[in-house]
Amino acid sequence: MSRNAKINTLLLLAVAALAVLPLVLGLGDHKKEPFTGADGEAEAAITELEPDYKPWFSPLYEPPSGEIESALFSLQAALGAGVLAYYFGLRKGRRQGEARALAARTEDPSPEDSSPEAATAPSGASSEA
Repeated sequence: MSRNAKINTLLLLAVAALAVLPLVLGLGDHKKEPFTGADGEAEAAITELEPDYKPWFSPLYEPPSGEIESALFSLQAALGAGVLAYYFGLRKGRRQGEARALAARTEDPSPEDSSPEAATAPSGASSEA
């Protein structure tokens, strides 16, 4: 197994552990909604500390349900992942193209094709016609 394959395997295992361990260990079981996110917890802490607090801004669009809000968030994440994947793929493709062009440029031409007469004269014809 190559070094990159080992690193990729370890990273994949780490990501899987981060996703599965909170569920297996029961983290958040004491809460009504265990994995809601930081926004709800921040709002609850602010209203607990300062009950008269008024937000500075209101959302431009308030989805009618939590499912739609979740779907829009997933769509946003998918679009962001697509843009990042396109960018990194484009960079890798350019790098590979530059490497191929450099390799093609540095290859020595074969000795029989190096004469200028061989390139211009048709095969079987002499250049002294």
